[in-house]
Amino acid sequence: MTKNETMKRIFCLMAILFCTFFVFDVSAQNEYAKPKSGEGISSFLERNKRPGKAYYNEFLRLNEKRLRGKEELRLGVKYVLPPLRKGTSAASSKSSTGKKGVVRERLFGKKLDDVQVISNRLQGACFYVVSGHGGPDPGAIGKIGKVELHEDEYAYDVALRLARNLMQEGAEVRIIIQDAKDGIRDDRYLSNSKRETCMGDAIPLNQVARLQQRCTKINELYRKDRQKYKYCRAIFLHVDSRSKSAQTDVFFYHAPKSVAGKKLAVTMKDTFESKYDNHQPNRGFEGTVSSRNLYVLLQAAPVSVFVELGNIQNTFDQRRFVISSNRQALAKWMTEGFIADYKQVK
Repeated sequence: MTKNETMKRIFCLMAILFCTFFVFDVSAQNEYAKPKSGEGISSFLERNKRPGKAYYNEFLRLNEKRLRGKEELRLGVKYVLPPLRKGTSAASSKSSTGKKGVVRERLFGKKLDDVQVISNRLQGACFYVVSGHGGPDPGAIGKIGKVELHEDEYAYDVALRLARNLMQEGAEVRIIIQDAKDGIRDDRYLSNSKRETCMGDAIPLNQVARLQQRCTKINELYRKDRQKYKYCRAIFLHVDSRSKSAQTDVFFYHAPKSVAGKKLAVTMKDTFESKYDNHQPNRGFEGTVSSRNLYVLLQAAPVSVFVELGNIQNTFDQRRFVISSNRQALAKWMTEGFIADYKQVK
């Protein structure tokens, strides 16, 4: 082999090595992450320090093939994260409330009180989110070992998650039952308290007085809101208590004579059914829609839906409450149900 041939081979090998390194280096610039159960795109990006509409749109572009035409994440799939913008670090990228599209709600807790509006899919809609019981009334009580699970605490956490999701979609949200301390919690066992109020007013122990109080508050707000918002809906969140052997799905109730309420409940049920078909295809979904003469459904002026999230006594249903990602999934799916119903009304 001549000297020239040797030099040519050396140069070729160096070029191959350089190209190999270069290709690897470029691909390494992409950062990937997998979603948690129940996470939507906005919450997934927020957890990865990329909140806001700009990151959301960039994420859709980068993951067009992975998303398959749907704005929905699949478990186990690695998604490309949008590059962090200049002046933003992975440790801190929270938007300030001075920026357009950020709403502050202290009830969500210090880590989540700034809500980035990432969509206008619910712009022009107003919601009254009501978690059951509260204050002196814990509602149904289940047990895991020696730990008590109080209905009002788990319904409240799901209510906060739902409210936050609705705000991210551009909606106006009234959180009727409030706890100034709790915020959104990721604990399995949520600590019990009697701090809850009805928008600052002490909650009475008497059942009728308690239910009338929240309906009165909703109706006062609704009289003003209906002048501004073309779509107003109330949702009452509860956890059922049946025998330990009774595993149940999510049930949806509407007022007997409410056509719009029935349509909303059916849309909610259909949304949940499609999610179960997607995430647990062999399980099936047995949640139902029915009319009930419940006090809050009869007395609340806005179109309303009453949701029983499961049986707090049943071991399998308890997983729906104690695992925070499942509570987030419940909130996400109800949000999507509202979006679907709102589209039909618009």
